[in-house]
Amino acid sequence: MHEIVLTSPSKEGIYKELIPQITSLIEDERNLIANMANIAAALHHSFDYYSWVGFYLYDEMRKDLIVGPFQGKIACTRIAIGKGVCGTSFQHRKTIIVPDVNKFPGHIFCDGDSKSEIVVPLIVNDSCIGVLDVDSYSLNSFDHTDQTYLEEIASMITKYFTL
Repeated sequence: MHEIVLTSPSKEGIYKELIPQITSLIEDERNLIANMANIAAALHHSFDYYSWVGFYLYDEMRKDLIVGPFQGKIACTRIAIGKGVCGTSFQHRKTIIVPDVNKFPGHIFCDGDSKSEIVVPLIVNDSCIGVLDVDSYSLNSFDHTDQTYLEEIASMITKYFTL
């Protein structure tokens, strides 16, 4: 049984403590969905400014993103490629930090209380398989520190990628 234990009061300190604990959760498990579920739970419960954290995976048949494991309020089930922050991050294969979602053209409001967001693409063998999406009820919640560590977590997911 695993339990996430964090002692640092700083954002960067929490990420530094969390990374090895997430590694121990997923290093012996090769199922993508199981790993994403545990990572979403670990992230959601480690940061008080995360209102929603989860994954959208590319659906090759429908050519869009479908919701995967997450923690938080009910999510949008499907997102078109190039639409909203998730679809845009997927399309451009780059992390997007949105300090104020009301100022992002075409933002999709799955939760009307969301104020800021960060989305990190999941890249495997030069293909984008989905995105890691994190929302906050506060403006300007995400910065370079979040980007650095969430990109590291995304690379950990794709390292152990298997459905």
